Amino acid sequence: MWQTPHLPSRQILTILHDIFMTALAIVAAFLLRFETEGLLERIDGLVLFLPGFLIFAGFVYQRFRLYRSKWRFASLPDIANILGASTVLALTLVVIDYVLVAPNFRGVFFFGKLTIVIYWLLQMFLLGGPRIAYRYFRYSRTRRAAMAADAIPVLVVGRAADAEVLVRAVESGVVKKIWPIGILSSSTADDGQSMRGLPVLGRPEDIERVVREAADRGQPISRLILTPDALDPQAHPERILIKARQLGLTTQRLPSLEEGGEALRLAPVNVEDLLLRPSVNIDYERLKQFLFGKSVIVTGGGGSIGAEICRRIKNFGAKRLLVIENSEPALHAVLESLTADSGEAIVEGRIADVRDRLRIFRLIGEFKPDIVFHAAALKHVPLVEQNWDEGIKTNIFGSVNVADASVAARAAAMVMISTDKAIEPVSVLGATKRFAEMYCQAIDSDLLGQSIARRTRLISVRFGNVLASNGSVVPKFKAQIEAGGPVTVTHPDMVRYFMTIREACDLVVTAAIHSLKTQRPNSAVYLLNMGQPVRIVDLAERMIVLSGLEPGHDVDITFTGVRRGERLNELLFARDEPRSEIGIEGIMAVRPITPAIAAMRDWLAALDRGLENDDQAATFQVLRQSIPDFRSAGIGCQLASDDCEVLEKAPDKPAAANYA
Repeated sequence: MWQTPHLPSRQILTILHDIFMTALAIVAAFLLRFETEGLLERIDGLVLFLPGFLIFAGFVYQRFRLYRSKWRFASLPDIANILGASTVLALTLVVIDYVLVAPNFRGVFFFGKLTIVIYWLLQMFLLGGPRIAYRYFRYSRTRRAAMAADAIPVLVVGRAADAEVLVRAVESGVVKKIWPIGILSSSTADDGQSMRGLPVLGRPEDIERVVREAADRGQPISRLILTPDALDPQAHPERILIKARQLGLTTQRLPSLEEGGEALRLAPVNVEDLLLRPSVNIDYERLKQFLFGKSVIVTGGGGSIGAEICRRIKNFGAKRLLVIENSEPALHAVLESLTADSGEAIVEGRIADVRDRLRIFRLIGEFKPDIVFHAAALKHVPLVEQNWDEGIKTNIFGSVNVADASVAARAAAMVMISTDKAIEPVSVLGATKRFAEMYCQAIDSDLLGQSIARRTRLISVRFGNVLASNGSVVPKFKAQIEAGGPVTVTHPDMVRYFMTIREACDLVVTAAIHSLKTQRPNSAVYLLNMGQPVRIVDLAERMIVLSGLEPGHDVDITFTGVRRGERLNELLFARDEPRSEIGIEGIMAVRPITPAIAAMRDWLAALDRGLENDDQAATFQVLRQSIPDFRSAGIGCQLASDDCEVLEKAPDKPAAANYA
């Protein structure tokens, strides 16, 4: 229903403008067709006809949504709506003139074909012209304001089609204090072209010439903005960044529209943007549909992974979000960050330790989540090796508490974040994560007989090394480079699988979607296809070069030796794990051997006794019994370049009765 009193004042002005222009188009069409004398002959009929036609036109304009779009953003869809509305009105005149009036009343045509055609053209011009003129006026004013505010001239590196996103944002005032003056595109189709008045000045390798010419014109360039395609590994973005550093240019990146962010924000170019493989593409629309309206809990929400999961959950339309974190500063930081983000989710935070079983049960039970993402963990290999008992309490018993509480609260899914170090583990971190995986698998299998409506899916996702997460090598190397070196690497042959924080978080949500869709326990553990592993020393050299320095000359790289609990090569699959594609590009599933829930509970009881007695030997014996391929670096095995000979031997298995 058309409720005019509730319309904004600008919308009312738009309605009045369009109605006035409609009347003007009718009168002008008669005047052009019949001149003044002919218009005066028809004035009485026109006075009777016009009020009703204007009311009808108002409903037509409402149907074509002419009142809902702002003139400052007038574009092709708005012109298409004007064309449609004008055509409907012109056809209405045809029906009135040729079907109703001429044969039934006047005997002659009141308008005539030529008058209707003239009206149709005038109507489109009078509705569309002011909108386009106003948009150009706002564009000119924005440009003048930007120039007056000393907006920084910038170059855009990437395809012209991708640069349009930035140009529109600048024109609309979303992005301020910069003004693009040209594009450097690697696409041959862009050669000699321009986009929205922005010329393509050359290829990315022409950057030095373009910067010099701009300085000669009095437009000194101090910043480069790279579009997503310019950061593709095949585009060799490191060459652009090195040249930019040599020229003293600041570099920023334009976020991909697929990242699911809430607004266009320029960000610094980070090493994780230069991953040595293409990023995995995720169906974000599917993620949004899945999370929309859901109630979600994230444990460890103050960590780098947990915080990013929280942000994406909120931006993807969750209804409620509970962040559980045992660090007060971390919880405060993530809640402040979430408040600044868009999204209408109701966000709450609770200080709690996942090792506190009663509190975790109470929080999860009262919140009644649809999905629980369990990101709380101790994750640094050397620290967990030294504090093995704390690692077991958090990574095993904390995960057990969250899993049991999720089942008790009848959550649809509980997703535990694991690690590739859980495969044939050689560290306490890997062993504790593998044990937690096994517990979730055992519970998941045990619940198989329940109805789908009551059943909780418990799954795990294995991460590789997450670039730029807290404690990862990227921030460590950055700090060492800024300090002048040396950059410390444990071993020249150390290699790791890497993924970005975005990929890690998208993997978590995608795994939850797939597990609920299949409702079968054949996909208990999910992992990302991370391509080929990366040598850590290569990553260090790459970061030094991207800083405009030369490895071995400006910044040294030193090797400190393999630490206890580390191995040179991480694995993606254990030898006895069947793997399968799940129909989602870049993501696969494995089905490890699943212990029976009774065996898991016996092992948990034994671990609890070992911790209570502070008996490391007994505790590690339980881990070796439950995880046959676990080889602790602290017990009979100091890893060297061959990753310990004992790992090449086939592990003994426990009694078959313990496995489902």
